[in-house]
Amino acid sequence: MAATGGTDAMRRALVLALAALPLAACSTASPPQRRGAPAEREFKVADLAKTDIDQVVEPHLAHGVAALKLLRERLYRRNPRELQKSQLPSAEAAITRAFDPAFKWRFPELDNRRGIELLHLAFAPDYGGDRVFAFIAGLGGMLHQAYNEQKEFYLLDRLDPQNLYNAARNIEIAVWKLSNARDERGNLLLLSNEAGPEGANLSFEREFGKLIAYQDILARILAQRSRRTLRFVVQNAAGAMFLPIR
Repeated sequence: MAATGGTDAMRRALVLALAALPLAACSTASPPQRRGAPAEREFKVADLAKTDIDQVVEPHLAHGVAALKLLRERLYRRNPRELQKSQLPSAEAAITRAFDPAFKWRFPELDNRRGIELLHLAFAPDYGGDRVFAFIAGLGGMLHQAYNEQKEFYLLDRLDPQNLYNAARNIEIAVWKLSNARDERGNLLLLSNEAGPEGANLSFEREFGKLIAYQDILARILAQRSRRTLRFVVQNAAGAMFLPIR
């Protein structure tokens, strides 16, 4: 009974945390921007084979993907030179290609690399391709690895909470690199947050914060449910290594 009570408490914590995220975004001075939240879907007979946790995991992943789409759009707006490298006609075309399920986050123009390999590529000093494409494709591929390459979850499916925890830490490292990785002339490889006369625009920081929170909260819920112990890692972001997703 104690384990059930603890699980219920964690579920309530998840709901409260996700509800608070949009409110935190509204409290800043920067103007609101369009967020492509996933659409609600109709009930299917297969839903009868889902547990209550499955019902949480699916929208959790869907909202994470929606955040990545928004981040990609904003990164192209701040880094138009990267879109020119892609040889695609528009940011919309690049986003459509990146999130096309047929590719499974492996793209010929990126030598079919995936996940963490693409995050390294996005910040390689000598990389001449579209860094925005590589960066978001790397994050997307890593998340889908953490979710067992699945979009739907049923009674017998099991997620490894350690993978979700590691994904959260990897996003933190990726965000640090986004804000600090520079070329030989000292220029940022990719522009994101900015400070202007009207105040700081922290829209990137908010979206990345949501992505990290999604993985952290779900990792803790799943670890408690399965009575597993998470291996917590304390790293200095400047020298941290990306953690494996198995």
